Amino acid sequence: MQNTKARSNIYALISRVLLQELDEDMLNVIKNDENILDFFPTLKEWELFDKESNSKLLEEHLNPDFVNLSLLHLIPYETFYTREDQKIETGGANPVTDMYSAYNFMVDYEAARTVSSDHIGIELEFMHHLAEAELKALEDDNIEAVIELRKVQQEFLNKHLLRWAPMYLINAKYEARTPLYYDVADMALEFILSDNEYLAKELSA
Repeated sequence: MQNTKARSNIYALISRVLLQELDEDMLNVIKNDENILDFFPTLKEWELFDKESNSKLLEEHLNPDFVNLSLLHLIPYETFYTREDQKIETGGANPVTDMYSAYNFMVDYEAARTVSSDHIGIELEFMHHLAEAELKALEDDNIEAVIELRKVQQEFLNKHLLRWAPMYLINAKYEARTPLYYDVADMALEFILSDNEYLAKELSA
């Protein structure tokens, strides 16, 4: 159960950082939680991290970098990578929508400010949603549901995230201008690969 809770928390964290700009509250959470900071080793060593005010860090460094990686130089949408014409599928034909609907996952486009449901942050949020459902099934001692939910998570990773997110995340590491986005791209890449291995191991046990 502890593993599932940790996985759920990691998916929630990387989803939030990759989905939209940080606000002061989120920056404070990262700054003041040692467990979270351990995921961001380069950020911890960043000279400006403790020197500059939160508002200056956000306005002059972190949020411009987010815009650079999400809107200007890179495109964080699955269909851009998987369609031959490199167009983002914004309608109901998007390949992720059926799985979202099947597991009662609603995308709040206004809050996320994304143009499509296959944004990396939303796909990671869906994995968080599934891990939370798995956690509830574990608490209820519903082993059948636990196994089913792990299969769904593995399927989603292999049919969706692992087909394209590594390319985006490697590019994001290369393009990042701040330690935060370098670290989150590095962490997300490592985590989705290791989580896929973890799920495969659990399902074959």
